[in-house]
Parts: sequence; C-alpha cells; structure tokens
Amino acid sequence: MKINKEDALNYHEQNPSGKIEVVPTKPVSTQLDLALAYSPGVAEPCKEIAANPDDVYKYTAKGNLVAVISNGTAVLGLGNIGAAASKPVMEGKGVLFKKFAGIDCFDIEIDATDPDEFIRIVKALEPTFGGINLEDIKAPECFRIETELREKMNIPLMHDDQHGTAIISAAALLSGLELVGKKIDEIKVVVSGAGAAAISCLRLYLELGLKRENVVVFDKDGIINPQRTNLAELQMQFATERPISTLAEAMEGADFFLGLSAANVLAPELLLKMAKDPIVFALANPDPEIAYEVAMATREDIIMATGRSDHPNQVNNVLGFPYIFRGALDVRATEINEAMKLAAVRALTELAKEPVPEMVNKAYGDNTLSFGRTYLIPKPLDPRLITTISPAVAKAAMESGVARREISDWHAYEDELRSRLGVNQKLMNRITSRARATPKRVVYPEADNYKILKAAQIVHDEGIATPILLGNRAKIEQIARQNSLDLEGCEIIDILEDEAKRHEYAEMLFRKRQRKGITLYEGKRLMRERNYFGAMMLDLGEADAYITGLTKDYGKSILPALQIIGVEDGVQRAAGMYIILHKKGPFFFSDTTVNIDPTAEELVDIIGLTARAVRFFDTEPRIAVLSYSNFGSNTGPLPDKMRRATEMAKRRFPDLILDGEMQANTALNPHLLREHYPFSELAEKGANTLIFPGLTSGNIAYKVLQEIGGAEVIGPVLMGMRKPVHILQLGASVRDIVNMTAIAVVDAQTYNHPL
Repeated sequence: MKINKEDALNYHEQNPSGKIEVVPTKPVSTQLDLALAYSPGVAEPCKEIAANPDDVYKYTAKGNLVAVISNGTAVLGLGNIGAAASKPVMEGKGVLFKKFAGIDCFDIEIDATDPDEFIRIVKALEPTFGGINLEDIKAPECFRIETELREKMNIPLMHDDQHGTAIISAAALLSGLELVGKKIDEIKVVVSGAGAAAISCLRLYLELGLKRENVVVFDKDGIINPQRTNLAELQMQFATERPISTLAEAMEGADFFLGLSAANVLAPELLLKMAKDPIVFALANPDPEIAYEVAMATREDIIMATGRSDHPNQVNNVLGFPYIFRGALDVRATEINEAMKLAAVRALTELAKEPVPEMVNKAYGDNTLSFGRTYLIPKPLDPRLITTISPAVAKAAMESGVARREISDWHAYEDELRSRLGVNQKLMNRITSRARATPKRVVYPEADNYKILKAAQIVHDEGIATPILLGNRAKIEQIARQNSLDLEGCEIIDILEDEAKRHEYAEMLFRKRQRKGITLYEGKRLMRERNYFGAMMLDLGEADAYITGLTKDYGKSILPALQIIGVEDGVQRAAGMYIILHKKGPFFFSDTTVNIDPTAEELVDIIGLTARAVRFFDTEPRIAVLSYSNFGSNTGPLPDKMRRATEMAKRRFPDLILDGEMQANTALNPHLLREHYPFSELAEKGANTLIFPGLTSGNIAYKVLQEIGGAEVIGPVLMGMRKPVHILQLGASVRDIVNMTAIAVVDAQTYNHPL
C-alpha cells in the first residue's frame, strides 16, 4: 500500500492531534460523581490499597494498563531519531493494544540513552502499570535493559522488537517445516542480521530444538565468528567455528534463511544453492532481503514469508503482543517467561490449521485461505487470535508458577475475551453458548452457494448445529473443493435424486393446502423447489430449524414456510425484528420485514411478539411506539394509529414498560424524556425496543444504521412462526448466517415457546 506523505501527516494532525485520548469509565456528570471520583471519595480506595497493595488491581485500572516505552534509539527503519520523534509509533502501538485485545495504554517516551538511567526510570513506573512493552531500543543495550528489568520488576515485561518477531516467525517456521517434512533439529540455518530481533529469534528457535552448530549468522560487518570482538555476549553465542567466510558459502545446502537486516542482500543465485523445499523469511521492511516476486520466480519449491502485508505469510508482531499481554495481565503474571512465549508459538501454529473464518476471507479478498505454503500463520484480522493465544499464555503462566491469579472456567474466560472486542458481542456470545449446549439440525435450502457452505462448515466445527444442505450434490462438492471447505459432518440432500421422498412430501402438502388452491400436481411441482422441500422437512420433524432467503427476496422466501409451517396458535401474523448492536447497547427494531402497513390492532400483536423476542435475548424490553409526534403534539392518521396501538397494548400487556406515541430521538434520549416528559414510563432509562409504524420506516432505519451508523445489525429474526423459521437478508454475509443459525438453534431448543 502506497502511503502519501500529506495523507499521513493530515491523519495525525487533524483535531484532536495524535491517535489516543483518555476517556473516563465512570459517570462524572454530577457533583456527587466528582466527589466520588476525586476528593473526598477517592480516599477510601487509597486506604484499602495502603492496607493491601494487591487491591490496586481491584480499585484502579492497573490490571488492564500497559506502558509502551521507548527512548527512540531504533525506531522502525528510521534509526536513532530520538524520544519525541518516536511518539507517533508508540501511540500507534497503544492503538493496536486497544483494538486487538482491549488493553489500555499510556505511551512513554524517555529521553535517556544511558541504560542505567533508562532502567531506573522504567523500574520506578511499576506501581502504575500492569505490564511494560519496551519498543524501538537499539542493540546491544536492549538486551541488558530487558534482562535487568525482568529481574527487578514483578509485572509482565517484553521487548516486542525481540520477542514479538521471534514468536511469530517461530510459528511460521514450524508450519513450514511440517509442510516440507523436515525437523527443526536437523535443518541448516543462515541468518542475515544480528540485531535484537534476529538474536531473539535464534534463542527461541533453540528452545524449539534448533541445533546451535547448524546456525551461521552474518551482520553488516560479515560472518559472526570467534575472531569478532565488537559484539555483545548474546550475539557471540551464535559465533560459528565452521570455515565459512561468505554468504554464498553459507547458503550451500541451507534449509532456512532468516533475514532481519537490509533490502536486497540475498541474490537470486544464492537461493539456487539452498536445499530442496527451502524456507526463506525475508523480513526487512519495507523492502525485504530479496523481493517476493524474484524469489518465487527463482524457485518453484520455495516457501516464502516477508514482513509486508501485500504478500502471503506476513510475519506481523500484531499476531502476538496484544494477546500475550492479555493473557499475562488476566492472570497477573509476574513476568512473560519462555513457557508463555512457546505457548503463543504453538497456539499460532495450531490456529493456522483451522478453517479460516469468512470475515477473514472477505477482509483479504481470498476465499481459498487454508493451511499451506502461502498460509503458514493466521492473518492479523482473524478474530480467533484473542481466544486462542491469550488462554494458551495464561495457562502457561499458571503452569510455570508465575501467575498470581487462577482461571478455572476457561469457557467463561473465552466469552470474556470476545466481549473485549465489542460491547455487544456479549449478546451473541450468550446465544452461541446456548446453541452449543444442545446443537440442532438446521436445514439450508440454498446450499449451492459458497456463503451457505462456509457458514455450514463453521457452525458444524463450532458445535452450534448439524447442517442439512439441500442442493445439487455435484455443485456443492465442486464449490467445497474450489474453496477448501471441509463439509464432513454435514448431510447433503439432492432432492432431485429422491423421487419417493418428493412424492411423499407432495401428498402431505396437498392434504394441507387442497382447499387453498394447491392440487396434487401442483404439490409435486412445488416439491422440486428446495424451499418447499426444506419447509416440509421441518414440519415433519426431520429438521429442527430452517434458514433461507440468501438469494431471493423476503416475500418469496417466506411464502413456503407460511404455507407449510404457518404461524403459532393464537398469533394472527408473523413479524420481523432486527437487533442493532451499538456501543450504547443492543436495540431491537420491529417490524422491519413482514407487515407493510399494520393497523393499530395488528401493531398490538407485533408489540407482544417483539417483547417476547427481546426477552428471548435475555433483555428486558423498554418499548417505544414511534411516530413523528410526541404524546399528541401532532394529529393525523399515523400518530393517531400509533396512539391507539399504545393504549391497547398497555391494556393487553400491563407488565410491559411501554410508551408512545413518540419521536425516535425522544425515545432514545432519557435526559430529553426526563426534562420534557417526566411522566413517561421510559423516562428513567429510555427505550431499547422501537416499534415502527410500518415496514417502510423500520426497514429504512435499520439499513441506515447498518451502513453509516457504526452499528452491527443481526437479523431479521422472524417472530410468531409455529416452528423455527428464519429468513436471511438478501445477500447476507457468512457471519450473518452463522449468527442466525445460532439464534435458530436456540429457538429450536425452546420451540414450545417460539419466538
């Protein structure tokens, strides 16, 4: 990606300058709030901490606060540019901590190049922080700084330039070796570069089994051998006694080249000297030791990794540090030790072998990502990283004796980790957990579609559901092969192959609908359509839930289910609801899909269905009946309809927190309600459930929020059907399908009390 200088400067300069801010996590809007936050209320936690120092984790943000610290002596590829000039990088590192692991950061730039002074300053910061991330400190001083600080401090500390690269590259190396059938204790290694990252990589590889005598290291002054006198002790550990003086000699028969040095130091002809199936990690940035295109053109059997995002196998530290610190903080580890680093390596390696989520495929524009030569390690945007690496690191800390806090419920811990990625993930976490407890059979009539098949693989692998796939068997298998999908465990039914079943279903449809215009001949014709076939499977109990609508409009998709399944007893009509996940909390919009212009009486039914559905999602509904009027401020057919619906609903559902008619901003703003309409039942907290006057307004509202409102939209949730039927939004994403499957499974678990 080409970055324009002015764009980069404007990005950092625009108000507010920089990339971070401090946001209070408690209310500070009243005098009482301020008195609790500061004097005199703050004295109480101070006294508790003085009596019990560990209470600092209970009453302050220390447990989730990391310092990103540098002296600016080795900033990216810019060199020794000074502490102040390193600040944009440190702020950026803090942003990554927050985005990927929910960790708060302060960046600290220390104007001290003397190691003793730097160590003294950092050690003095220990009371403030739960962890220390050292960054961009030049070698060889960085080795001593980290070693001494680890010895003197009792919080997790890591120099990411050393260990981040080591951990990620080690995972990629293990994957590459597995693919080519080589063992780490047998390979010959050549390293270009002897800085902090290169030496730390080698030290970690030794822990994995690499033999020191099989390593040759070069720096800008040549090969590292015992005759060199200008290097640190850690660097001299890799001095070779072998009679080698040039890179060309070292590359003869080498299995693995690691570059952490400078651009274009590896000539193409040197690649040809390497052993069969060579592994080359050219990690210099922005230009690697050998260009990716050149290396791939030179040898067909090469496995290549770089530090660049525009090539496969990017060795990116963001795969490691946020999640390593997350796990270390969550068990209050006293350090980040070798066991924790190795646990991160192995977790990354194992995750690379798992099927890739659709959202990752979509982010990278590649539906074929799977473990292999061009996919050695997960992608940085993989949401599973936090739930894979952090628990592994936390377990390693506990097992190695450096944890001061135990985790016993690992499933609950994973849910907690997911919630850190977004406030509203908790809602779907609960639904997904409930689905996994008792998976159900879900039939997908549109299974000759990649998105459906990808979702089916995910829900099966995650134990959410047992998919039943309706479609042309040959086409389904072809799509699976082309996209590296594993459909083992999914039942595939080609309805055109089973004439007897179609005839049986047609007879049943005829008996159901013979007085509503369907003949036996028409029934046989309709049973050649997968939506009718799938709906009949659900009706007969051969499936537990039914999901369709990806490729057809809503009306056509819902019709077979309405004809065969129908609405539940006592319900006049079905209705549709969307869940809006926003930073302010979940909201529920109804009716957004089914009823075009409901009457006041029909709106009362919709209110009842919606209230039940909101409770299904473990939320107490606070319902606002919407209009362009506030409590009679305007007259007209629409406000009159909504006013009558409110009055009738209050009589029919006296236990509901419900009010209207009101404007949307009034409903969502409790301050406005308290100021102008203190009599309203919603004045205390505002509404979380919005009843729209018709499909047009509801449909427009959720789609606007979905596209420009910064909200995630889940649905539509179909309410009032006799059995679990859910109709997808046309063109839904794989994530949407997985979410709807989890909802359908939980719906099926409780279908005696359906949505």
